[in-house]
Amino acid sequence: MIHSILNFTFRGMNINQLVIWFFIYSFLGWCMECVVIRHQLGYWENRGFAKSPFCIIYGFGLFFAFILFRPIEHNFFALYFAGAICATAFEFLTAQVMLKLFGEVWWNYDHLRFNYKGIICLQSTIGWGFVAVFVFGAVNRLVQNIVFSINHKVAVAISILLIVVYLVDFTYHFSMRIIQNESMREFNSKARNTVKEFFRIG
Repeated sequence: MIHSILNFTFRGMNINQLVIWFFIYSFLGWCMECVVIRHQLGYWENRGFAKSPFCIIYGFGLFFAFILFRPIEHNFFALYFAGAICATAFEFLTAQVMLKLFGEVWWNYDHLRFNYKGIICLQSTIGWGFVAVFVFGAVNRLVQNIVFSINHKVAVAISILLIVVYLVDFTYHFSMRIIQNESMREFNSKARNTVKEFFRIG
């Protein structure tokens, strides 16, 4: 198992290079989210789940996109529509998972026309298509050149550091969010019981 992981390659990158590639896109996704929210709300807000500047959903999203879109990655017309549809579906599924885990979604499109429950909207779907074309057409070449330019030993150290830092950060904040949600549910339950008892006595 470990041997298979260490020998895994993706678009010419070894596992350490892939980890750095993954976190570069997670960072770029975090930057894009922060800029969009700054434009919408008028103030800066950390858009990552944890405190580190990464939205790993973008890392995972791009990883799967480069697998799924490989046959059409040079056909920008097909890539636009595939990116728009798949990114919107991925966004919807992510929202469902977040609702199950945390009872809330960390974005809201209610202020935009043609939205569905504030989770997805036409404007973001159109935007995802352009993002897909931009990433496949220009950004990924630059990202991979950066990754390939890093010394092997340095890449190993950076990849390990990124994984450890993010896992510690994510685990801590994930645990705290679960505890907060449990405490809130317990509080709501006690509040409902108190109200019921009040009206029963009255």
